[in-house]
Amino acid sequence: MTTPTLEKPTTPSPVRAGTLDPHQLRHSLPQALAKLDPRTLWRNPVMLIVEVGAVFTTVLAVTDPSVFAWIITVWLWLTVLFANLAEAVAEGRGKAQAATLRQAKQDMTAYLRDGREIPATQLKLGDVVVVEAGQIIPGDGDVIEGIASVDESAITGESAPVIRESGGDRSAVTGGTRVLSDRIVVRITQKPGESFVDRMIALVEGANRQKTPNEIALNILLAALTIIFLLSVVTLQPLAIFSKAFQAAAPDTVALDANGVTGIVLVSLIVCLIPTTIGALLSAIGIAGMDRLVQRNVLAMSGRAVEAAGDVNTLLLDKTGTITLGNRQAAEFVPVDGVTAATLAEAAQLSSLADETPEGRSVVVLAKNDFGLRESEPGLMPNVTFVPFTAQTRMSGVDLPGRQIRKGAASAVMKWVRQNGGHPTEEAGEIVDTVSGTGGTPLVVAEQLDGQPARALGVIHLKDVVKAGMRERFDEMRRMGIRTVMITGDNPRTAKAIADEAGVDDFLAEATPEDKLAYIRREQEGGRLVAMTGDGTNDAPALAQADVGVAMNTGTSAAKEAGNMVDLDSDPTKLIEIVEIGKQLLITRGALTTFSITNDIAKYFAIIPAMFAAVYPGLDTLNVMRLHSPGSAILSAVIFNALVIVALIPLALRGVRYTPAGASSLLRRNLLIYGLGGVIAPFLGIKLIDLLVQFIPGI
Repeated sequence: MTTPTLEKPTTPSPVRAGTLDPHQLRHSLPQALAKLDPRTLWRNPVMLIVEVGAVFTTVLAVTDPSVFAWIITVWLWLTVLFANLAEAVAEGRGKAQAATLRQAKQDMTAYLRDGREIPATQLKLGDVVVVEAGQIIPGDGDVIEGIASVDESAITGESAPVIRESGGDRSAVTGGTRVLSDRIVVRITQKPGESFVDRMIALVEGANRQKTPNEIALNILLAALTIIFLLSVVTLQPLAIFSKAFQAAAPDTVALDANGVTGIVLVSLIVCLIPTTIGALLSAIGIAGMDRLVQRNVLAMSGRAVEAAGDVNTLLLDKTGTITLGNRQAAEFVPVDGVTAATLAEAAQLSSLADETPEGRSVVVLAKNDFGLRESEPGLMPNVTFVPFTAQTRMSGVDLPGRQIRKGAASAVMKWVRQNGGHPTEEAGEIVDTVSGTGGTPLVVAEQLDGQPARALGVIHLKDVVKAGMRERFDEMRRMGIRTVMITGDNPRTAKAIADEAGVDDFLAEATPEDKLAYIRREQEGGRLVAMTGDGTNDAPALAQADVGVAMNTGTSAAKEAGNMVDLDSDPTKLIEIVEIGKQLLITRGALTTFSITNDIAKYFAIIPAMFAAVYPGLDTLNVMRLHSPGSAILSAVIFNALVIVALIPLALRGVRYTPAGASSLLRRNLLIYGLGGVIAPFLGIKLIDLLVQFIPGI
């Protein structure tokens, strides 16, 4: 049996967000030129109008050539090209990610359990394959036999191997990953051509990216504005013929005849008045938003999911591993009367040396940090018998000459005390109840000396440790108008203690899959959008119901199929980042839309006086920029209209800086920065360009 090889891919150096790398521009330019095809451009009605105008002015420039006509024509074509370049650059950044993923797709052989060898491309849903150490898993599936260490770096970029085993929530495997040890039997769960890697490549390249509802709505608005301005300009034609305005404005560039105006000035007016800036950048903003997720190792199955993340009202978070560290840790030694804390710590440390659980190790660490007790090596302690922790006894301990010590669950240790002639004190029971009442887990420490009954020394307070900074992050969510809900299987008393410490708004204790699903539906019935994470088959119904369902890559196939995002790092806390990226996408789109609409104001002051001031001198008062001539005014507006697209491409790719705040605060900031800025910037830009173009002969 030959073993196929798969070289570990080298992850390409990511392009810094918001930069325009010359190498990337060179690679994107051919694609931008290809997008000039009207069959491609029809999806963007604003830029299609600009292209039609460019074709029209090209015909005019050929039939009645002039410097003015050709300069306007060139800049109209550049306007369309710059818009296509913005989209091509955004797509190119995704293709850099896809290049790494493609290295995971090579000609592989699948070894069926019945002994046959077939190409991996011929695998069908339900086929069972055997994968041994050193071999590549030929397709997505679930482990049904065995356990193995798997290198998933080709998919996740993480070098540390993971364990995959039959049963439970760690059974899903991905095609293109390598088995490092042992042997597993995998049942294929993918359909031909629909592997996880195939979907990732298609999505990060934008091949299957469909417009989101907000994009569609904004496109409809832009199309409506385009039609309105188009009709407005058309109605100027009779006035222009009557007043000979265009002839006065640019006599060398416009032909008048009895049937009306066929003029470059008219086309320039249309292009400058319609919202070309946001029309050019809209697609790039959406693609860049998905790319920012990919850079954080999150795969969004659709742009709709990213957009929904920005509108989320309720965030459902698992307690363990998300809000808390996941392992309970020793926080305090509480001795009974007559016993010092140092004596309790010493006994707790000795009885925990054979306890390899995270809780047991934390007891040793606490004793060392609080009392300076150094850990001893069990093998270096003669005449000592260690009692390891087991799930059956729920205790660990040590038998020293003349002394026995036990540490473990309260009920188990109290039973041991009774069996050794002692009587658990009421004080120890009260401490246990107090620790439990605060949401902690009590571990009782007891000892028996030769010839004496056993007695309880005190209690170790174990608690779930809330991750650093979680309260601050939840405060940010609250300022954003997002309600955070902690989901846990703990009892309500414990859940409340953790929820209060972490600062979440609500909690769902003793949660079952049915409880999660019901909670999500109640929130949605109230008009709220819900996001949650999950990794198990029992999470699949809730992930499917949630508006944003983030499945862990280490989870089951059912969970990944149910969610609309997959976190390749399997980090549940990343849900908070996903929401922030979604909000940044919406804010960027809104900010650039505001800028695009407001910067048209300056174009009105540039073109309208240029067109009609010669015939109606009173309109010259609108020429606040004091532009050199009608021809230079029109040309300056067209050039600025094209250059502003290039200037805003980095912002569209990087996204507007996001600061957690309420909707009203964000609206004020948008209006102040991008609304007012959209008014001021074109006045300065058009005037500067006018100072340059006035020296062109024939203008």
